[in-house]
Amino acid sequence: MRLNGIRLPHHKNTENCETVDIKCPERVIISMSQHIGAPAEPTVKVGDEVKVGTKIGDADLRMTCPIHSSVSGRVDKLGEMLLPNGKVCRTVEIVSDGKMEPDEGLSPPVITDRASLAAAVRASGCCGMGGAGFPTHVKLDYDEEKVHIDTLIINAAECEPYITSDYRELMENHERVIGGMKLVREILGIERVVIGIEENKPKAIALFRDKLSGESGFEVMKLRSSYPQGAEKVIAYYATGRIVEEGRIISDYGMIVLNASTTGLIWDYSRTGMPFVSRRVTVDGDAVGKPCNLRAPIGTQISRLLEAAETDTENMKRLIAGGPMMGISLYDPGLPLLKTNNAFLAFKSEAKKEMQTNCIKCGRCIAACPLGLMPAEFERAYDRRDREALNRLKINLCMNCGSCSYVCPAKRPLAEKNQLAKGFAISR
Repeated sequence: MRLNGIRLPHHKNTENCETVDIKCPERVIISMSQHIGAPAEPTVKVGDEVKVGTKIGDADLRMTCPIHSSVSGRVDKLGEMLLPNGKVCRTVEIVSDGKMEPDEGLSPPVITDRASLAAAVRASGCCGMGGAGFPTHVKLDYDEEKVHIDTLIINAAECEPYITSDYRELMENHERVIGGMKLVREILGIERVVIGIEENKPKAIALFRDKLSGESGFEVMKLRSSYPQGAEKVIAYYATGRIVEEGRIISDYGMIVLNASTTGLIWDYSRTGMPFVSRRVTVDGDAVGKPCNLRAPIGTQISRLLEAAETDTENMKRLIAGGPMMGISLYDPGLPLLKTNNAFLAFKSEAKKEMQTNCIKCGRCIAACPLGLMPAEFERAYDRRDREALNRLKINLCMNCGSCSYVCPAKRPLAEKNQLAKGFAISR
């Protein structure tokens, strides 16, 4: 069996661009909603002095992550911001003193078992760095009486065009990634660790095979370069052959999937106690004069990153957070950098609007769908507001990868309709 997918031009223009740290910003705007789940609430007030790593937001809920200051300075404002998804969240604005002094109370956590590992990962503010932002500690906080995890999968596919931030983590900080792999394996008692890397990254494959040679229980898996190879259920299938059924989660099948950069962050926190306060992002696109990979404090305004990449903002017509397939268009370059951002793409031209024609029932959308769903049928069911049909067709399984729209010769807005249909199907 082979899951479906599509071939994309990769445009990995920045694969050989080493990460550059940008200058400390004068002000950061730190969102309290940077992860899937409940947003954090500010735990500081205006006038408070903070350092790098000081906790400034949290919530007493399982599906949330604490938020930390990314600079040293003074809390200047508690405000609100409109997220690109249309939701409003609270923010903490901090005026930097330029010193970037770490919080004196930070120290490496004591990790001896699964519970203390999960607690440490939560305290670090770690969430999935591949874009989804799932709180990582929740993946580690499973019921050992009901679940036996035998495989840890490190997701280094990075299948979206343009993005190379995870690739640079592999090339620049392989010891961090390997350290995180070994730590999680040891604490959880996992038999097999697989790191999946697409075949268009031969240097990374060779590097990890060299560094892990002779290490029992570790495997470097060369994945075919296809999209969406990096989707959790897709990479899990290629690593183990296991298919995650509807209504089930990865851990039910004995697997945990962690992003490569997330794994590196876990290792760093276990050694230093410094939480998630900065982020590497790729900046690219035809409006960018100097495509690059930049590391910046969380909360840095995106305009600063564009400036550092010599972007022609006057002629920039479109700005995307993430990749062109699953990324989201931004309405304002003044928005802050979030934990979930891995790239910003700036283009001089608007997305090409092609004329839609009637569906010719060619079946390309079904062939392209990684899960073998029927996007054209979703569209028809949604247009007639047939909730029963949508649920029968399994609209809830759609991962919003956009493959269906990409291959549709009739230029139907299938991916957009899928998202609308998912919301409609669950509403009552």
